Amino acid sequence: MQDLPVEVRRSRRRRSTVTAYRDADRVVVLIPARFSVAQEREWVGRMIARLSAQERRRRPGDDELMRRARSLSQKYLGGLARPASVAWAANQNSRWGSCTPSDRTIRLSTRLRGMPSWVIDYVLLHELAHLLEGGHGPKFWALLEAYPKTERARGFLDGVAAARDLPPFDDDEAL
Repeated sequence: MQDLPVEVRRSRRRRSTVTAYRDADRVVVLIPARFSVAQEREWVGRMIARLSAQERRRRPGDDELMRRARSLSQKYLGGLARPASVAWAANQNSRWGSCTPSDRTIRLSTRLRGMPSWVIDYVLLHELAHLLEGGHGPKFWALLEAYPKTERARGFLDGVAAARDLPPFDDDEAL
């Protein structure tokens, strides 16, 4: 994130708030027009740091996935689910995640990258539960009851899957 070009946009309407977002291969920072050059420099640094932290949370590496898996197992499964490895997988186009209980490996689809952390945590916890219970029967779902965002995450993923299958929206078509 530090190496990306930064575009600063000043606005007369903006009074005190500063906003930043990533736009493809650059960072855009929106600041009040009255900010001095020093204030601009300070706020650009702050916002890049904030965006970098956000991106790390939303796009964790394999090591971070393993740490999250251990933490989730401890918190929601009594530490009983112990994966041997947790990694991103680019070849999972029809599943959000998969688990092989025989070798205790978990793979999460790279399509999850950028989704809210509570969604990634749900998929990770879902796969961890498969280390303890193979199918999707009542015992399996009982393991996930402790995670407070199970239904919300499932709804989010269902919405993403449904939206992917929709044709693009055409502004010129009458609704």
